[in-house]
Order: sequence, then structure tokens, then C-alpha cells
Amino acid sequence: AGEIARDFGLGFAPPGWDNLYKHLSSDSLQQKVMIDAGLLIENAETGKRYDRFRDRVMFPIRDSRGRVIAFGGRVLGDDKPKYLNSPETPVFHKGQELYGLFEARKFNRNLDEIIVVEGYMDVIALAQQGLRNAVATLGTATSEEHLKRLFRVVPNVLFCFDGDQAGRNAAWRALEATLSNLQDGRRAHFLFLPEGEDPDTLVRSEGTDAFKARINQHAQPLADYFFEQLTKESDPRSLEGKAHMATLAAPLIDKVPGANLRILMRQRLTEITGLTGEAVSQLVQSAPAEAPPSYDPYVDYDAMPDFADYQPQGGYEPQQEWTQKKTGGPNQKKWDNKSWGKKGKRQDFEPRTPRVPTAVEPPMQAALRTLLHHPELAEKVENASHFAAEDQSNAQLLVALIEARQKNPNLRSLQLIARWHGTEQGRLLRALAEKEWLIEADNLEQQFFDTITSLSARQRERSLEHLISKARQTELSAEEKIQLRELLNRNVPAQTPTSTGA
Repeated sequence: AGEIARDFGLGFAPPGWDNLYKHLSSDSLQQKVMIDAGLLIENAETGKRYDRFRDRVMFPIRDSRGRVIAFGGRVLGDDKPKYLNSPETPVFHKGQELYGLFEARKFNRNLDEIIVVEGYMDVIALAQQGLRNAVATLGTATSEEHLKRLFRVVPNVLFCFDGDQAGRNAAWRALEATLSNLQDGRRAHFLFLPEGEDPDTLVRSEGTDAFKARINQHAQPLADYFFEQLTKESDPRSLEGKAHMATLAAPLIDKVPGANLRILMRQRLTEITGLTGEAVSQLVQSAPAEAPPSYDPYVDYDAMPDFADYQPQGGYEPQQEWTQKKTGGPNQKKWDNKSWGKKGKRQDFEPRTPRVPTAVEPPMQAALRTLLHHPELAEKVENASHFAAEDQSNAQLLVALIEARQKNPNLRSLQLIARWHGTEQGRLLRALAEKEWLIEADNLEQQFFDTITSLSARQRERSLEHLISKARQTELSAEEKIQLRELLNRNVPAQTPTSTGA
């Protein structure tokens, strides 16, 4: 609608590589400003400049004072990436901003609740139906900083996510970010939409009144959702399940700053598990002190299918060669240049007495389990986000574990597993953590990095196949040609490992 397009400042970046560049061609200083702002891209090798946003509907991203600090662009067809955001700049930080927050405050004088959805179009669709209190993160997981901003504006936050597994994963991360912001008087609810629906499609099909009724009837209070997910994960019908649930829940409940809610959640935990309040307090005291988890905005795997932060043209940075740092003495095992880069020295582990193995474990599951038993290995991995393809769920899970541990070095295995409560990934991690070793302890680190090296090689092969296939159908961009050249050069030794260079 024209009114909504006007209020949100929607626009269009026409097709072509140099519309903005030509407009500024006579002003080199202004071009430099546009490069710093992420609207123009300068090729590092050729010095050529061109537009970042091309043939896209444009969404201005405003700060709390209404100033435009970045843009998001959405393609009209099926091209990828579907969404493209401005890069990080001195005034724009994706992990802190919320699309639509300025507009929600501007058009609601008595704003009491904000709806958090997953994309720009959801915000626009709800606004067109009269629900002008929706915001969206910018391709990142919901963070504690987001919640701080929201609770400064309203006492009530409603998270509205898709009902698929990715939406439920995003919801649990939002819950974790919310806990430390729940002062007494603040409330959070969670609404999961029917499978295959999102706020955009649902509000169009059933109308505003029905959507509001859905919120009133089906939105779960945070505490109810919290215990529902932990109950599914832990199965408190058994003593072991009750112990597991208490171990996971107690430290999370302790993050709640609101005394009344924290006491009530502890009481609920004691009712479910049968533990006394004193026992629950001891569980909290036994957990190591740590900073609240902070998710890297560039490692939001739940959002990867939308390619929200992927910038193949212009934003592409050549992959670094993965090499092992030379450390240790003459007896230390060396890694060749084809191996995955990692930090620090090789570490040997005390061997554990294995049970009789019953099956050969897939390398990816072995890597996941090794990391769960030895989280310190994550600190030796570099460039982890380069090797997980979108269709490799376990590879994404491995990257997420590595990044979580790198962001919070004090995280224990149990706390890592807790981030995937109520999901298939969480059940897989728990099962892997409980299994005994099927390989010798001395080979754990070797096999772990062998698996990562293999994954990175397969990822390069996929990128190469994609670019070659595209080149057969259409002309590649300058950046894509550079990327193709680099992949071809990097793949030569891998394809001819015994070559002498003759």
C-alpha cells in the first residue's frame, strides 16, 4: 500500500551496476563516503567501483532518532541472496538494531507490546493489516542487546516465529537472551505459527482480527514455554531425567533478575523434579561463573536459508589458506598445508577405558562428540564459518558449537547442549555425549581436524561447481570471476596430490 511504503520509506534500486556510481561520478569524496557506508563497493585489485544494491526493493533501516543508518534489499524474483543488508559500519551494527522499531514508536503513542518477527516483509505485512507494532532482527539471532532496547520501550514482548524447526531454534535463543532482561513487571510470550506459514501469509489469509485472536489463544508465557521445552528434552518421569532437567534449568533460572519471577520459576522446578529449594540453589552455585551467552551475528544458522548476511558480489572475501601454525618440539606431529588451520599447540588427552565398539561412527558425529568431550579444541579452530554448506545440518551444528565455545570459553559440554533444547540437534548432541569412544584417545585431535579439513574441501568443491555451472549459462560478475579463479587455483594441488609440478 502507498501509505505503508511512504511511512517505511520503501524504495527501489534499479537493475544495473552503476546507477548510484554514475550519480556520484563527479564527486570522488562523496563516492568515498558511499564506500564507507557500504552503498558502493570498490574492487581491491582493479579499483573499480560499483553499486552494492541492484534490482532490489529497498528498506531503509533507521536508528532510534529516525536517521537512516543502513539499508536492506530484497530481490523480486528467485535470485540469491534473497535479502542483502548493508555491511557493518561505524554507525550500523546488525546485532543491535531492529527493523521497524522507530516506526512502531512513531505510529503508536501508547505502545504497550512489540511483536518480534523474522523478516522485513513480515513487519510490512503486519503494518498493512493495521498491526504497526512489529519489528525484525537484521538476519541475526535475537540478542540481549535487542531485548534491552525493546524493554526500554515496552513492558511486553511477543516473539512470533515459524512453527518449523528453524523457528523453534530461534525461539529458544530468543528465550535465553530474554531471561537476563526479565525484571519484575516485564513479560515475554511465544507464538508459533502453523507449519508452512509465516506472519506475512497468515495475516493475509485469515485477517487482522483472527490473527489477534490467535495471539490471545495460543501465545505461551515465557515460563510455560521454558518448562515445556525442558520437559521434552529431559523426560522428568525418571530420576535421571529429573536430575538432568534440574542441572540444565537451575543456572538459566538464576539469570532472571526479577526476584518474584525467579522465585516462582524455582518453585515450579522443585515441583517437577522433587528437589528442595536448597538443592536447586546448590546447583546454581556449582555452575562456573560465566558471561551471559552472546551469539555472533554472523553465525546465525537458523537464518542461513534466507542468506540474510551472504554477500557474494562485492562482499566476497577470498578464503584464507588453512594452515597449521608451527608450534611444539621436534616430536610434535606436523600438519601439511592442506590441513585445517588451528590455534595453539597439540594437546594429548588422558586415554579413557573404552567399551567394546559396536559400530563404526560417521566422521561428522565423531567430530561432534570429540568437541563435546573436549570443548577446548574449539579454541584451536580458525575460520569455522567457511566450511558448513546450507544443506549440511550436522556441519552447521559443529560450526555453531565451535563459535559458541569461542565466544564463551567457560562453557561446559552440558551448557553447550542446553542451547539446542527441544530440538533434534539437542537430542543428537545428548546421545553423542553419552556414547563411549570408538577410536583411540590419542587419535581424537587428529581425526577431529581431519574431518574439518574434509568438510572445507567439499565446501570449496560445491562453490566451484556452482560457479562453473553458472558460467555456462550467463556471464559471471567480476567478483565471481575472481572467486572462480581462486577456487580453481586452490583445487589444483588437491586434485593432483602426487604431482611434482612438472
